[in-house]
Amino acid sequence: MLVKSLHHVAYRCRDAKETAKFYTEALGLKYLMAVSSDDVPSTGEFSPHFHLFFEMEDGSYVAFFEVPEAPEMGFDENTPDWVQHLALRVGSMDELLEAKKRLEDCDIEVLGPTDHKICQSIYFRDPSGHRLELTYPTQTEEMTRALAESAEGMLEEWSRTKRAVAVPL
Repeated sequence: MLVKSLHHVAYRCRDAKETAKFYTEALGLKYLMAVSSDDVPSTGEFSPHFHLFFEMEDGSYVAFFEVPEAPEMGFDENTPDWVQHLALRVGSMDELLEAKKRLEDCDIEVLGPTDHKICQSIYFRDPSGHRLELTYPTQTEEMTRALAESAEGMLEEWSRTKRAVAVPL
């Protein structure tokens, strides 16, 4: 397989310092590094930016750009609000419930836990308005096998009907 793992996923933030506080204090991620430039390395265009990286346990990162001279940050108004989100895995159901309490203690509104059959999840927003999901996987090997065996057929049915496809759980 060509792709080995996730290195980082990057989003825009409204305020780098506020973002660092949230991701370190509310979620316990490690603020590991930042890079900053007045020019975009890949395009050469002038666009002052601050790019900060938060390390997760597996060595991958969630990263953010503060881009103060760009037009005000927005979200895709043609995509339902619940679609675009970042899902991060926790190690146990107890950790998920502890995270919910920790977030609520920080006056952050939390939805869930929600039972998705393959995982339990909570949802909330970061200071820039990005929707986040903390999830604890609950699927069994049998569930994983059944989902893998039905994936192609489900995709074909969805492509044909554009309606919900029965999940073999």
